[in-house]
Amino acid sequence: MAAIFLFAAPSHAQAPVQTPASVPSATPALREVTDEAGRTIRIPQNPHRIVSLAPGLTETIYALGLQDLLVGDTDYCDFPPDAQHKPKVGGAINPSLEAIADLHPDLVLVTKSLNRLDTVNSLANLGIPSYAIDPQSVAAIISSTQRLAEIMGAPEAGEALANDLERHLAGIQQRVAPFPRRSALFIVWTQPLISVGKQTFIADALQYAGAVSIVDSAENWPKVSLEEVARLQPEFLVFPDTHTETTPLNIEALSDLPGWRILNAVRNHRYAKTSDAVDRPAPRIVSAIEDLARQFHPEAFANQPDTSHDENDRKDRKQNDRDNVTPPNPVPPPAARSQIAARPDQCHPEFPRLLRRSAFPSPQPHNALSSLVASRCPYLLEECPCAR
Repeated sequence: MAAIFLFAAPSHAQAPVQTPASVPSATPALREVTDEAGRTIRIPQNPHRIVSLAPGLTETIYALGLQDLLVGDTDYCDFPPDAQHKPKVGGAINPSLEAIADLHPDLVLVTKSLNRLDTVNSLANLGIPSYAIDPQSVAAIISSTQRLAEIMGAPEAGEALANDLERHLAGIQQRVAPFPRRSALFIVWTQPLISVGKQTFIADALQYAGAVSIVDSAENWPKVSLEEVARLQPEFLVFPDTHTETTPLNIEALSDLPGWRILNAVRNHRYAKTSDAVDRPAPRIVSAIEDLARQFHPEAFANQPDTSHDENDRKDRKQNDRDNVTPPNPVPPPAARSQIAARPDQCHPEFPRLLRRSAFPSPQPHNALSSLVASRCPYLLEECPCAR
């Protein structure tokens, strides 16, 4: 995700926390490293108690087989299912510093795209180091996975997982290479209509899946004109599972909405849906890429069984095809625009309320953090009046 929170202007939402009275007496050996946010930090040589402040980080820890080191994570860390049983420290945006301190971590893992500078600074004041990742491509996600494995003292596990992911990606690319790329619109949000920019790892994932985003914007989360979408006529509309956070709307209703009904993808019911893995910078994104590739190019996988879904992540595909592949709320066509580009004119009206909460209100899903925050506010946090 784009750099939205970490190293942004400080917020005053978090109250100061007193240093816990009881802390481990042994002083671990430290080493100096540079994280992906460019900070030089001192961390334990071999961390033994780790807290994750993002769902993607939790997934990565499990994928590396290092879940025994994980002593706490956020309310939204829901995959794999075992992660839901870890002690919770609140939301990713406003975690409870008291809950983190009570777990006595020797390292907290954060993401530059989701966590806040206030959190990082408060942890540092408590003597708790944090390490940030900031992958902007699929290859960078794999590299981040390797670095995290090394940080956690398991470089062999990181190398093995990275090699497996790269082989999987190479196999997908080999299958889709003979076929022309599908044009696609990845829909982050529909009111306002928001997609992904060309420099995001989601746009990169589309390319690995044999598609190309019609959005040619340097902004990570551009607002787009429905009229321009109609002019470009994407072959597919792509919906991530994070859209279930709003009132369900049968996908067939798109054909009744102004602006949407003139899209060939709507007329021909060419919708691609994949899991929340597509917007989490974690190893499972490779499974989401295969899932999308199978929908973009079914002919490329005619003789291969579907391995894109983990057993714990498998969905009822027939129901998803029509009933659950849904955009959020109906959206009228915005004013005509000459090109697809960012238009950061105002925040989504719900964003200030959500930002001030330590967790999203029910029935928001556990996987909604990154997409909701990024899509509801088109500003970087330091520019956004919501964060003041």
